[in-house]
Amino acid sequence: MISPNLRIAFRFLTAKKRAMVMSLACTILGVGLFIVTQATTSGFERFFTKTILGINGAIRIEDKIQDTMRSMSAPGGGDSHFARRDGVKYIEGIEEPQALIEALRGFPNIRGVSAVVRGGVQVTSAFKTEDAQVFGIKLEDHVRVSDLAEQITSGQLEDFRQAPAGALVGRVLADRLQLSVGDSFVLSSRGSSRRLRVAAVYETGYREVDKTNVYLHQAEARSLLKRPSGATFLQIGLYDPDRAPADAIRMEQVLRHSVKPWQEREKTWLAVFRALRISTMITVSVFTLIASLAMFNTLAMIVLEKTKDIAILRSMGYERRDVTRIFLWQAGIVLAIGAGAGAILGATVTWLVSQVPLPVNGIFKTDRFIVTWDAYHYVGAILTAVVMVMIASLIPARRAARLEPGDIVRGTAQ
Repeated sequence: MISPNLRIAFRFLTAKKRAMVMSLACTILGVGLFIVTQATTSGFERFFTKTILGINGAIRIEDKIQDTMRSMSAPGGGDSHFARRDGVKYIEGIEEPQALIEALRGFPNIRGVSAVVRGGVQVTSAFKTEDAQVFGIKLEDHVRVSDLAEQITSGQLEDFRQAPAGALVGRVLADRLQLSVGDSFVLSSRGSSRRLRVAAVYETGYREVDKTNVYLHQAEARSLLKRPSGATFLQIGLYDPDRAPADAIRMEQVLRHSVKPWQEREKTWLAVFRALRISTMITVSVFTLIASLAMFNTLAMIVLEKTKDIAILRSMGYERRDVTRIFLWQAGIVLAIGAGAGAILGATVTWLVSQVPLPVNGIFKTDRFIVTWDAYHYVGAILTAVVMVMIASLIPARRAARLEPGDIVRGTAQ
C-alpha cells in the first residue's frame, strides 16, 4: 500500500519531468564515477602493496638498539658500527639471527622469517660490468616471506636450489649484462670474486629491484662478502599484513632491534596513492554537487508552481511535517533511482576499465588496468549522494511547509 505522501510526491515530481531527469542523470553520473575512480586508484594501490610485500616482506628487523649517546666505531672493528637515526643509536646488522628467530616464534601473526645477508658487489659479464646488491638467502625460508617462487620468468627455481654456485638475477640486470639462463658471470666484492652461473631470471616489476638484486645461497654470499656470521636483516611475512605496525611496535620492545613495517617503509608511495584517491573523490563529487543543486532548483520550482496545491493539502488537514515529507520523498525517489542506476553504471564501467590494456613497468608490472571490487566504494558513493542531495532538498521542503493557506489565497505567501 503506497502512502498518500509518497503518491503526492511522485505526482509533483513527474510534473517537472525535464528537471527531474537532469537531477537523476547527475546523481547517476556522480555515483557511477565515484565508484569507478575509487576502484581504479585503490586497485593500483593494492597491486603496489602486493608487489612490495612480495619483494621485501611485511616487516624487516635490521639493527640492534643501543643505549649509548654517542656515535662511535664498535669495539673489535669489523663491519659492525654504531649509527644514529631519529635520535636512537643502533649497531648495524644482526649479530645473532637465530636467537631472534626463536624469539619471534611467540608472535602468532608471523607466517615465516628469512635471515638475509646483503652487500654491494660488481657484476661482470662478457660484455660489461654493473653495480649490484647480493642477497644471501636460505631458499626455503625466503619463499615463505616473499613471492620469489612466482617471480621466476626464465629457468627453474629447482635449478637454483640444487646449484651451490647458482644465482637468481633480475630481468633488467640480466638484459643490461646480456645474460641468459646457464650463462656464467663474476661477482666481485672487497678484493674477492666468485664465478657463478645464472640458474634463473626473475622479474618483480619493480625496476629498481630487478636492476640491482642478485640472490645467492647464503653460504656463497657469506664467503663472497666475508661475513662468516650474523645477518643484515630479517625479512618477515605476516598472515595479516595490515597488522604490521602494531606487530612491529611489540617486536621492537621485545627484541630491542629496529623493526620497520611495510607501511613505514613505503609511506611516500602510500601517501601519493592516498592523495590521488582523495583528489579523484573530490573531483567526481562535483557531479553529486550538481545533482544536489539541480534537486534544489527542481523542488524550489515545484514549491512556486504548486502553492495552490499545498494550500489545498493544508486545508484538508495536512500538517507542516506532512508537506515536508512530501518534498523529501521527491528527493528520496530521485536518490533511490539514481543510486541504483549509478551503482550499476559504476560496476559496468569498472569491469570495462579492467579490460583496457595498460602496460606499466616501474614500481610494479601489469599489462592492464588494475581495479578492485570493494563494497565500501558503493557505500561511500551512495552516502555522498544522500547527504548532498538531502541537504539541498531540506530548504525548499521547509519553505513549502511554512506556507499557510490564508497567505496563499491572499497572494502574500513568501
